[in-house]
Amino acid sequence: MKPELSVVIPVYNEESGLAKLFARLYPALDALGITYEIIYINDGSRDKSAAILAEQYRARPDVTRVVLFNGNYGQHMAILAGFEATRGEIVVTLDADLQNPPEEIGNLIAKMREGYDYVGSIRRQRQDSAWRTWASKAMNRLREKITHIKMTDQGNMLRAYGRNVIDLVNQCREVNTFVPALAYTFARKPTEIIVEHEERSAGESKYSLYSLIRLNFDLVTGFSLVPLQFFSLLGIGLSFASAALFILMVIRRFILGAEVQGVFTLFAITFFLIGVILFGIGLLGEYIGRIYLQVRARPRYVVQALLEQSSEQDKQTS
Repeated sequence: MKPELSVVIPVYNEESGLAKLFARLYPALDALGITYEIIYINDGSRDKSAAILAEQYRARPDVTRVVLFNGNYGQHMAILAGFEATRGEIVVTLDADLQNPPEEIGNLIAKMREGYDYVGSIRRQRQDSAWRTWASKAMNRLREKITHIKMTDQGNMLRAYGRNVIDLVNQCREVNTFVPALAYTFARKPTEIIVEHEERSAGESKYSLYSLIRLNFDLVTGFSLVPLQFFSLLGIGLSFASAALFILMVIRRFILGAEVQGVFTLFAITFFLIGVILFGIGLLGEYIGRIYLQVRARPRYVVQALLEQSSEQDKQTS
């Protein structure tokens, strides 16, 4: 029988916190009184996470499935692999660090049963550093204006998706994507609820500043052409301004003769324009890079092993 609920959890170097996750997650789901499955995706962990997940599978093979990658492909690729493995009518994504309490899953399901097919979550009080909270809010505002995707708290992975949304996401073959935004584009009736947020139970965040910048580049360039259109308009405006400045300088040359004043101002303007051009080239490179990765048509991830229970016996397939 297909379970009613599938919980997808990407795991990367979380050996110190997995025991606490198991101790809270399974009782929370058992208390819901519905059939469920938990799908862990080990994203090339270099610690003992894979062994701990295999042990947990042996302890609860009736509801536990484990996907083992052969390397590190990133959180969103892990989630997509989990989506492809899900069988439930409702799919919930959850981080393994317990910053999102597993007990909140019941609230997401209750909201889904009201007729929604996408339920996002907003952290009531973020337990992150001040700079990260500020940067996240700033990127949320910028992202919403550029992509028109309305997610109040884009960094929170505790979300619920209907089967119709998951099936459409599974048809996409994008190499770089942002899963919550991709799913939002397919949702017929999305909504959000407020959830609690806790400090990380163990370990440290896997997202560095560089990773967060890269993630936001994927989000912006993957769902909108506005940045390219902006630079096209900026280029047109600067061309007209440059032409007007050239005409002005020619007129001054004939009226006032040769001048040396304003040389440093011209240097400043030139350096500014060079900076704009370089930034525009870099932005264009982001789009071209995405095209390059897509046309190579390489596998987005490689599954080394799948631990799951068949109708007759436990099996491990490669």
